[in-house]
Amino acid sequence: MTTITMIDYGASNIRSAQKAFEHIGAEVQLTDDPEVVRRASKLVLPGVGAFGSGMDGLRKHNLPEAIQESVQRGVPFLGICVGMQLMFTEGHEMGVHQGLNLIAGKVVRFPEKLQTVNGKRLMVNEANPLTINHSQLTINHLKVPHMGWNQLEPAWGNPLLEGVQLGDYAYFVHSYYCDPENATAVLAWTDYGFPFASVVAQDNIYGLQFHPEKSQSVGLTILKNFLEKL
Repeated sequence: MTTITMIDYGASNIRSAQKAFEHIGAEVQLTDDPEVVRRASKLVLPGVGAFGSGMDGLRKHNLPEAIQESVQRGVPFLGICVGMQLMFTEGHEMGVHQGLNLIAGKVVRFPEKLQTVNGKRLMVNEANPLTINHSQLTINHLKVPHMGWNQLEPAWGNPLLEGVQLGDYAYFVHSYYCDPENATAVLAWTDYGFPFASVVAQDNIYGLQFHPEKSQSVGLTILKNFLEKL
């Protein structure tokens, strides 16, 4: 049985993430001990809530340096939801906060002016309004937070997404999205007015913006791939 070390820093969804891994046959070790994190063979960082408070929770237990050391020695690392966001350089939620800097980039809020026009999603720039005949348009506003089922568009092959097909659905709840400096870090895109990074991968570092434990067979497939193939 493969042991997953799951970092416990006060995130409210840690039990649901734990149960999802146990459901697919993993033994889950919950810890807030940096020395246990340093010895881990596979690391998972779950999370919901705000970027700044998440980093505060990690710092409270002296975990950022331990995480960085484990990643540097090649331990497979998976961030889930806010856990994925914390992997980035900085987050722009209620101020600018420094992240773990495992992947270069920022975490920023979805723009408010997101719409679908005749079923096609786009971001409307008020300074340059649409010039086509509005009487022929069906316009629906996209709400922030992005909440509910949406599709994954894998960008390149990786064992984490083995068995996941173009157009498969996952379950999202978030107002902020990750914007990597290098687009090659994006393993899958999702469209919400524009394409954003819903899955990232760089070396031994992986992240899921959606909730795999709520994403039925697709989410469990991805967790099983992390458990068995990475």
